[in-house]
Amino acid sequence: MFNPFTMNKTTFLLFLLFSFQAIFAQSKKGLTYKPDTSFTKYQAVKWALTQSPNAKLAIAKDIKNITIKENIKYTTEDGMDLMLDVFSPKNKKNAPCLIIIHGGGWRSGDRTHHHEMAKVLASRGYVVVTPSYRLSTHALYPAAMVDAKTAIRWTRANAQSLGINPKKIALAGFSAGGQMAALVGTTNDEKLYDKSETLKNISSKVASVIDLDGILAYIHPESGEGDDSRNISAATYYFGFSKTEKPELWHEASALNHVSAGDPPILFINSSQERMHAGREDFIKKLNGFGIYSEVHTFNAPHTFCMLDEWFLPTIDLMDKFLIKTLKL
Repeated sequence: MFNPFTMNKTTFLLFLLFSFQAIFAQSKKGLTYKPDTSFTKYQAVKWALTQSPNAKLAIAKDIKNITIKENIKYTTEDGMDLMLDVFSPKNKKNAPCLIIIHGGGWRSGDRTHHHEMAKVLASRGYVVVTPSYRLSTHALYPAAMVDAKTAIRWTRANAQSLGINPKKIALAGFSAGGQMAALVGTTNDEKLYDKSETLKNISSKVASVIDLDGILAYIHPESGEGDDSRNISAATYYFGFSKTEKPELWHEASALNHVSAGDPPILFINSSQERMHAGREDFIKKLNGFGIYSEVHTFNAPHTFCMLDEWFLPTIDLMDKFLIKTLKL
């Protein structure tokens, strides 16, 4: 047994270092390696009913002239095949592309959650890609971000066969996916998350970003992330550290801390739950300093508004108009 009173100075410092690391080691308790099904489309409606009694799930109607290809492998990470689905307008070449990242607290959710949205956007002329990514049940941060960048590279590498204009690839995300989309956009000019060997020489840059109720900063006066007082929070599971144990990691993953002159324009579409856009105003101030275009639209709606019938088409209309403007369609 170590006795600190009998150690020399060097040994004592090493003892303190190892003790500190043991106390604040990255927690792997959340790695269950089983799907977390706590957030589904029907759960999205259930939550919304408490705020909007007439809430119902959105369904794309009268959709014609599109093709759907599902379960396409885009990479393998940690022995896991990661899949995506592609929704395309028929007989259109050199089309703009929108990649949509699903939400679910970085731990749950599924790429099929935005298939209805993808169908409508494909009918309007976009190729829409919905990728899966490693959730915090299977891999800790930054795995999800690495996968998001890889999905963009795969899309650009396959642009010709998909009928996509590789210069007009935009990224959208809902909730946790919105947080990820904003972070992808603000790291356009960084290599922080380009760590996968898959198509590593292909660019992961995006031309525009749409953030649907995703936070811009984890540690911020407006943020509710990291409250572990009752249960371990989704963000703590995601990082494997609480925000007090390793705040620098939480700051690293905050898009607010990466805003720079090379960032793409961004559209914020938000619910009436203010904590779901923590850091947005500070983020926009930074964008304005670089002359980067942004828009904000807020619905008096539950957090899951983009999946609900009442706000489904209004959300898509805003997305469409923004992409037409920023992608110069």
